[in-house]
Amino acid sequence: MRHGKKFNHLSRKTAHRKSMLANMACSLIEHKRINTTVAKAKALQQFVEPMITKSKEDTTHNRRIVYSRLRQKEVVAELFRDVAPKVGDRPGGYTRIIKLGNRLGDNADMAMIELVDYNEIYNADKQPKKKTTRRGRSKKSDAVVDTTAAAATTAPVVDKKATNEEEE
Repeated sequence: MRHGKKFNHLSRKTAHRKSMLANMACSLIEHKRINTTVAKAKALQQFVEPMITKSKEDTTHNRRIVYSRLRQKEVVAELFRDVAPKVGDRPGGYTRIIKLGNRLGDNADMAMIELVDYNEIYNADKQPKKKTTRRGRSKKSDAVVDTTAAAATTAPVVDKKATNEEEE
């Protein structure tokens, strides 16, 4: 039974697993996407997303926490300088896993893990959403009010033009 076992050990000892995930996280932050197996991608997602959340608030304490997990000063600087402002308004879900198929050599399930805000293909056609609240009138009643107001403003203008042409 595996009660209470929260994460995948990836068939590695603790030190090897921590080093591997730190290296993969550094590569992900540096290159914005990497190809790996599905199991490693899921483990990396759980490893890197809390660090991206910490990077949204740039304090010395958060930098030290992230540095203790990543162990590369340049990558930590890039995470706080470049990645954090880009994901600042996102409440979570900073990475995306896309399954690619099986590897030729050993038939392992492969996946691409990427930072969501850095994909130009998916984000090119999307406009930034207008933040809405749940209070106020519904859109249906707004449309009725807008059409009646528009009709009321256009009707007198048409009448004035018609009277001006008749006078000339």
